Amino acid sequence: MLSHDPLWPRAGDWPAWAPSSRADAVLVGIPTWRTALSPGQGHTTPAAIRDALRSYSADALARPDGSRVTVLDAGDVLEPDGPGEAAATARIAELAAEASLVIVLGGDNAATVPAALGAWGDRVATAGLVTLDAHHDLRDGISNGSPVRRLLEAGLAGARVSQLGIEPLANSHAYRVRAEQHGITVVTRSDLQTTPIEAAMTAALDRAAAAGGPVHVDLDLDVCDRSVAPGCPASVPGGLSAIELRAAARLAGAHPAVTSIDLTELDAARDTADQRTVRLAALCVLEALAGLASRAGGGAA
Repeated sequence: MLSHDPLWPRAGDWPAWAPSSRADAVLVGIPTWRTALSPGQGHTTPAAIRDALRSYSADALARPDGSRVTVLDAGDVLEPDGPGEAAATARIAELAAEASLVIVLGGDNAATVPAALGAWGDRVATAGLVTLDAHHDLRDGISNGSPVRRLLEAGLAGARVSQLGIEPLANSHAYRVRAEQHGITVVTRSDLQTTPIEAAMTAALDRAAAAGGPVHVDLDLDVCDRSVAPGCPASVPGGLSAIELRAAARLAGAHPAVTSIDLTELDAARDTADQRTVRLAALCVLEALAGLASRAGGGAA
């Protein structure tokens, strides 16, 4: 049992969201897993991240003026794969109307489709997307390998898509060409050895927001080095460090155009005994909230 200290308030255990509830940020689980290319138990992840949040401080919610970011938890969307995707999209749209930032806990990367489309609503034509991912996610069909392709087909402009941390050896020539044809900006892991993540992320966010529409950020944890993300079936040696992903999450939360963020491709059932991947995801949630707290105007809903 976790110790209780009134001078050290814990994160997590936020009040439940209800219709018409307004908040600065809302957490929601989209536990996609049925179409994963690497079969697993991604549906166990949202609960695991919530549990891990309780290991950390709630200081991320404090604004410079002393007020605090309000966070509500909308629980999990039921059966979001297949026919349930439409209901998941509708739930995100409902939450986005009542909060400055929706933070989605996946599930595999299939969660990115309802997360982004729900937050964008009828503004897909001006929306932007930033992915931190080892993969292009431009595959044919419907799986955790296809969300970016599906969003492009829904009307997202490739010129406002940036993919950071791409690992060429974990992709194919065909999908690299597809990314080029759509005008997607690709920043490989090798590129990030000479370009700091802060600079790359800032440029990507500004590019995504260029048309004045809402921006979705996909934090696919398999972009990280396998030593810090063993709970991601497709993470590879040589990926981003944990602190780089955390920095990207904070920058995403701080950017005024970002209305939604997801954390995906984590299978809590595959994590190590010390839960290092789940704990990294929880810290990214808190980094995003810290970024939101720093927004000009307070980020209020």
